[in-house]
Amino acid sequence: MNVAIRPKDRDAVIQSLRAGVVPRTGQHLIQVARGREIEAMVADIDRVADGGSSFRFIIGEYGAGKTFFLNLIRAIAMERKLVVANADLNPDRRLHASGGQARSLYAELMRNLATRTKPEGGALSGVVEKFIASAKSEAKAQSLSTEQVIRSKLEQLTELVNGYDFADVIAAYCRGVDEGNEQLKSDAVRWLRGEFATRTDARAALGVRTIVDDASIYDQLKLMARFMRLAGYAGLFVCLDEMVNLYKLANAQARNSNYEQILRMLNDSLQGTAVGLGFVLGGTPEFLMHTSRGIYSYSALQSRLAQNTFATNELVDFSGPVLSLSSLTVEDFYLLLGKIRHVYAAGDTTRYLLPDPAIASFMEHCANRIGDSFFRTPRTTITSFINLLAILEQNPGTDWKSLIGEIRVEADEGGKSDVTVDPEDELASFKL
Repeated sequence: MNVAIRPKDRDAVIQSLRAGVVPRTGQHLIQVARGREIEAMVADIDRVADGGSSFRFIIGEYGAGKTFFLNLIRAIAMERKLVVANADLNPDRRLHASGGQARSLYAELMRNLATRTKPEGGALSGVVEKFIASAKSEAKAQSLSTEQVIRSKLEQLTELVNGYDFADVIAAYCRGVDEGNEQLKSDAVRWLRGEFATRTDARAALGVRTIVDDASIYDQLKLMARFMRLAGYAGLFVCLDEMVNLYKLANAQARNSNYEQILRMLNDSLQGTAVGLGFVLGGTPEFLMHTSRGIYSYSALQSRLAQNTFATNELVDFSGPVLSLSSLTVEDFYLLLGKIRHVYAAGDTTRYLLPDPAIASFMEHCANRIGDSFFRTPRTTITSFINLLAILEQNPGTDWKSLIGEIRVEADEGGKSDVTVDPEDELASFKL
């Protein structure tokens, strides 16, 4: 029986893949393999939802599917009632800095805060308002003021860094709601997002003495995770991609400071001191294992992240902090193209534009034309496949066999594609 795919989900997947980027929604429609890896991450998500903590590195070569995997885990976390924050690291966003780069990363995480009802981000105000609505209900039932209830509920946060001022900011937002003061609400959200650059500005706007600065972003994330649980969510799940940018830092002291922050996050997770907070970090093998620039150059991290020595040959261990993604097989890639065909037809098998043998012929043609590059850089191949489907859809009666022979995926004499492919492409690198 056909299960229809909503046009919104269908278009989100097809348009993203055609443009060579990873879909933000509808990932489950084209997911192949990775079953045991997903099970391991779901266990992490459940642990966070139960008030625990988790920490994982997702390691894979350029194109092994890290970004796609992270987006899939992000969607699962939201379904389990976690609030999810995601950001990519770059030269201006890192875990530790003294010039505002760490605060910039935190601000990006807060801007991208997402919930099940607001999966595209921008959910911070909604989370705060949900907490305030709950406080108002309790205040009415107990014949107390809303601010009294808010202070009482947030009292447990005062033991954390910035905890007192955090309560003041939430109370200020509540006053803004009651008084219809949009400026006060905006200032409160700015503080929560880490957008105040100076304490003077924050004090003038909200009467608080601290701000979220470079030195306090991790403490603020722990504070925010506790607040999410008080607001009725299961916790906070933080997804950080492009960790290779730390490996690329030229200054050794800057790298080590960032690695020290990672060590602190890992230790808190392993010791269970971060309540309702999970981290998943995507990076390349070089970022992890390079002994002079990577994570392994920091001995305390190397000892904690070392691979299980018993996991050799075909034996695997998905319980450690490092989860390595292998490249998809030819069979997996065949299934992927089949799922793309299914999504293109909006889930209606009677509308398939290509029969099964056509997918095999398409893969064989591409492999013969550009050789191993077909498996290393299949973003171009996937785009060509969707272009093929588009031509067949808009030109009824066209013979797919004649079209496959005309597919232009240029290659040089050495068998390497001369199509420019971003090495960060997360759907590339399927090996034969």
